[in-house]
Amino acid sequence: MGEAGASGVLDPYIPLVLMFALALGFAVFSVSIAPLVGPRRYNRAKLDAYECGIEPSPQPVMGGGRMPVAYYLTAMLFILFDIEMVFLYPFAVSADSLGLFGVAEVVLFIATVGFAYVYVWRRGGLDWN
Repeated sequence: MGEAGASGVLDPYIPLVLMFALALGFAVFSVSIAPLVGPRRYNRAKLDAYECGIEPSPQPVMGGGRMPVAYYLTAMLFILFDIEMVFLYPFAVSADSLGLFGVAEVVLFIATVGFAYVYVWRRGGLDWN
């Protein structure tokens, strides 16, 4: 009874384990076969870094060799608001069942992110000069 009972409990997980095994097998096969069947014609242009169609250089062109901080601020703001949207999706799905408590929590969450947005805006983080 011990082994038959344990086997019955684990039966629903067999498709999941098979799917992960298939995914792992496909990944290992793809990585190991690529050097054998891929093209072998190498040239200097393919090995150089790609910088948005601009000729690559050892030093950044803008700002006398330094990257502008506005680029990083914009990237961080994008991540901030992207993550905010990810956290708002579950609320949108279950808004009816959460009731007034859920609405209050979402308003608090949006207000917190809104304060960060206003802070960056007032500090000039959104100005491109």
